[in-house]
Amino acid sequence: MLKTEFAPAMDKDSRRLLIALHGLGDSTAGYRWLPSALQLPWLNYLLVNAPDPYFGGFAWYDFSGDAGPGIARSRALLFGLLDTQRARGFSTEETILFGFSQGCLMVWEIGLRYPHLFAGLIGVSGYVNEPEKSIEELSPAARQQRFLITHGTQDPLIPFAEVREQVNLLKAAGLRIEWHELIKAHTIAGDDEMQLVRDFIVAGFPTR
Repeated sequence: MLKTEFAPAMDKDSRRLLIALHGLGDSTAGYRWLPSALQLPWLNYLLVNAPDPYFGGFAWYDFSGDAGPGIARSRALLFGLLDTQRARGFSTEETILFGFSQGCLMVWEIGLRYPHLFAGLIGVSGYVNEPEKSIEELSPAARQQRFLITHGTQDPLIPFAEVREQVNLLKAAGLRIEWHELIKAHTIAGDDEMQLVRDFIVAGFPTR
């Protein structure tokens, strides 16, 4: 089971949901600012802790060795979380999945393989694990998904050129990816980037 923190929408009748996946060493506490930053009163928020303790925070997988088993384990846990949300009345079709760094990688894992269509998938400053294999394992819904992917040209941790190459590969495979190159390091770049995120979320809910 993944530990979560729920922040309800100001609109008490709304079933629209954003699920946030943090980066390495962070936690749900690191994303409590999202509701006030986005200012979308009809959006509920579910902040999720990754499963593995990491220096006071949490990690989705072990990046220092073979990341594959941890990624697959976390993907299965997130599939279970999404299934639970569906049972609670938060449909995937009205859910946005948001992730930063390791959380971005998990957004790719879910968006390419989960069998249901999301309102949108947002990945910031991350990369794709084994993109060629991911293309082979695409769900029937994958080519209909809406992706917003942003990355910094000055990222010292995850090389920009490699991520752009991965995105181009996935675009060539038929994925719908809105790609933004930002002058930033390994971070979320303030108001400008948050406006991209906000506009993408709003576009995913054409009737409100």
